[in-house]
Amino acid sequence: MQTSKIHIQDEFWNRYSELVRSTVIPYQWEALNDRIADAEPSYAIRNFRIAAGLEEGEFGGWIFQDSDLYKWLEAVAYSLRRHPDPELEKVADEAIALIGQAQHDNGYLNTYFTIQEPGKQWTNLYEAHELYCAGHLIEAAVAYCEATGKRSLLDIACRFADLIERTFGTEAGQIRAYCGHQEIELALVKLHGVTGEERYLALSRYFIDERGSKPNYFIGEWERRGRTGIWSQGTPNLEVYQSHLPVREQSVAVGHSVRAVYMYTAMADLARLTGDDKLREACERLWANTTGKQMYITGGIGATHLGEAFTFDYDLPNDTVYAETCASIGLIFWARRMLRLEAKSEYADVMERALYNNVLGSMSTDGKHFFYVNPLEVWPDASIHNPDRRHVKPVRQKWFGCSCCPPNVARLLSSLNDYIYDVSDDGKTVYAHLYIGSEASFELACGTVALRQHSALPWDGRVEFTVSLPEAREGAAFELGLRIPAWFQDGRPVLNVNGEEREYRVEKGYAKAERRWADGDRVEWLLPMETKLVAAHPQIRADAGKAAIQRGPFVYCVEQADNGAPLASLSMAAEPNLRSYADADLLGGCVVVEGDARVADDTAWEDGLPYRPLDQEKKRAARFKAIPYYLWGNRAPGEMSVWMRL
Repeated sequence: MQTSKIHIQDEFWNRYSELVRSTVIPYQWEALNDRIADAEPSYAIRNFRIAAGLEEGEFGGWIFQDSDLYKWLEAVAYSLRRHPDPELEKVADEAIALIGQAQHDNGYLNTYFTIQEPGKQWTNLYEAHELYCAGHLIEAAVAYCEATGKRSLLDIACRFADLIERTFGTEAGQIRAYCGHQEIELALVKLHGVTGEERYLALSRYFIDERGSKPNYFIGEWERRGRTGIWSQGTPNLEVYQSHLPVREQSVAVGHSVRAVYMYTAMADLARLTGDDKLREACERLWANTTGKQMYITGGIGATHLGEAFTFDYDLPNDTVYAETCASIGLIFWARRMLRLEAKSEYADVMERALYNNVLGSMSTDGKHFFYVNPLEVWPDASIHNPDRRHVKPVRQKWFGCSCCPPNVARLLSSLNDYIYDVSDDGKTVYAHLYIGSEASFELACGTVALRQHSALPWDGRVEFTVSLPEAREGAAFELGLRIPAWFQDGRPVLNVNGEEREYRVEKGYAKAERRWADGDRVEWLLPMETKLVAAHPQIRADAGKAAIQRGPFVYCVEQADNGAPLASLSMAAEPNLRSYADADLLGGCVVVEGDARVADDTAWEDGLPYRPLDQEKKRAARFKAIPYYLWGNRAPGEMSVWMRL
């Protein structure tokens, strides 16, 4: 299916498309050029200018700083695909020319090793991110070629990929190794897709197959470096890098969460393209563990700031959480690949959950401030004064020294049209994974079919599809598969065709409607939008005796701006009498949820003593107000909490 034939036309998402195009991409270009006042410098463009011989100086920033520019270029490519912009394309072309000037004659490209440690390429794969940066270069090159038809960046990427293919493998003279930060694996699959070169797919599979083999490469490399490293002098922690076992033997998500989901994405790609059942089974096991036992209600993953990592099943603290933005974006990538393996609604449910909550919540409504960490509970004083919570920011930042997340958000939101639909392998079924207003055209077994989707989501559950048959013919027989969202729990959604209610069968979480469709047929998919209280598994200790609020795809939170402080003293009433209503003036317009609560009587503690005998009567009735989690932190800094005490 050609995703370029899917165009978003949606009241909610058009705002984000325009925000990314007109604000986020230009702002991030300024950041990459170190032109944002009072923000941490990027050094990205400066590094490329030094590597290209256009300036003199030392390398600046993190060792993987090149990847920020590559992700920005990928976001530009997706934006140009929808909104041609000659001026933006000119800026991108100049950046691509600069990248080309920094490339070595043999195809090698990495500004750190060009400037800082020339001659030491491929000597620290455990930490140095060379192949990670190469992967992001490849992804940007594929996207830019597909969007503009220009091959300049793709040629740069192919030269580098060809060098990597010559350098790594099991033949004499090759390095039998893999990258410490997975990314190259999924990128090579994309490069195979656009070039048709089977050797790129084989190289991706090599990196996946080699990972975790014995003797472990990272241990040997560390020994050869004299047991020294960039960040750690200790023995490499193989679990952090998902290299403790061969990937087909892994069952539990461990280690750095972004590395993990990038790898799982490539594994799912390879399972689909090569028919590798063992790889597919590993993906399914890891999916069940990740989303069933180690995922936050907001779609965040990664429970600890130590290693930005998974910890263990059901360990999901709210106040010291990490839930890095990139990890949720990687989770969305993985969910998308799992959907291509098999159309199961649980994959699209997670994709939707992470998108509408963790990812959207990571960026401010002005498009110029970002969260790296996405907490579910914030106490600003603790973020400032408690060393264990300084990674949790009560306000979004203008930029980061390590700014992997902001351009990642830009490239995901710019490519959102790629996540809405799928067509079955036999060309007989169109699956609607996300309910986002759009115009789409598909080549099915019955011929060309166009769908226009009008969605009232995320605030209302009414979705409409209009069928168009561009080729003049009496009808087209195909099946429409509509996801039944996990947040819809009561009864069956109603399906109307041309105003008449129709029966449908349910298969793997999708409502299947099959018929010979006529030009102009109209489908209504009615998903009642109800406010729900959600409980956590008893083993998630951080949420014991608490409830969260969800309405449609949105998780809600309470903020100090609406409810005062401390939020820890606020609890839901036994009968909260939840009421939702639209507030057009709040944070650009949203649906608010209010309910009955009880709050501690502060007057009982005027003596300042830390403890006193329990008196359950020292509480007073109150009302609480909750807003969608993705909007928190856009007003005055203050406390926030997703989970409320009962």
